[in-house]
Amino acid sequence: MGAQLRVYRQRIRSAQTTKKITRAMELIAASRIQKARARVDASNPYTQAITRAVSAVATHAKTDHPLLTEADKVERAAVVIFTSDRGLAGAFNSQVLREAEELSELLRAEGKEISYYLIGRKAQGYFTFRRRAAERVWVGDTENPVFETAKEVAEAVVSAFLRNSDEGGVQEIHLVYNRFISMVTQAPQVTRLLPLQIVEGVAEANDLSPLYEFEPEADVVLDKLLPDYIESRIFNAMLESAAAKHAATQKAMKSASDNADTLIRDFTRLANNARQAEITQQISEIVGGADALS
Repeated sequence: MGAQLRVYRQRIRSAQTTKKITRAMELIAASRIQKARARVDASNPYTQAITRAVSAVATHAKTDHPLLTEADKVERAAVVIFTSDRGLAGAFNSQVLREAEELSELLRAEGKEISYYLIGRKAQGYFTFRRRAAERVWVGDTENPVFETAKEVAEAVVSAFLRNSDEGGVQEIHLVYNRFISMVTQAPQVTRLLPLQIVEGVAEANDLSPLYEFEPEADVVLDKLLPDYIESRIFNAMLESAAAKHAATQKAMKSASDNADTLIRDFTRLANNARQAEITQQISEIVGGADALS
């Protein structure tokens, strides 16, 4: 009985230590969420403004820009996957990887080969474990994204898009990342980056459509706007993924802390029962010895 009591007390101490760690990680994630959301809110106005500018040029200018033109035959597509460098975030990484696999199956069913561009060590580990190749990998700053990384990603995917298919070029580029919806909800998002699909910045029904004049020519304007647009979309996706990761970490650590509380409560009750049984047995032995002496 004494050995069982020692086991219960050891498990209680282990659960208490685990709770201290998970509680600290929960508080750290909660403090980082506010900064991450502030960065997302700060990037949205620029992303929306440049989206409206690109939408205006693409809609009102009659031009065949390479980044706007649909390929006659799509042989290869690029998929950019945004994950985190660390775990302990619940289903954050698994759901975005699952969404990427579903997208890959859909693209393969359409007869397209796939090139992968990975952001985050979790995506890198996922592909390494399965011995699958990736074109490029970026790690190290998923929790606090920097614009230089987004610029590198944009240059890599645009370069692949502009290459010929016989040189390993792609005709489509898709982004797969987790979007921050609320503190308890982070949903995987799939966006086709190229060829350009303008789905934002649409005027309201009661607004009048403005007339545009381009100076210089529309092709020159697009050459300047499109790289900035692509970089801003990728950077915004990185910021959304970072905010979603911190929220997922907080939720996972809160769940772990609650589970630790449950374990502590259950083992405390078992330890009390074991201690009570031990005391009862000792009293019984004392009474039995006294009766034997009498």
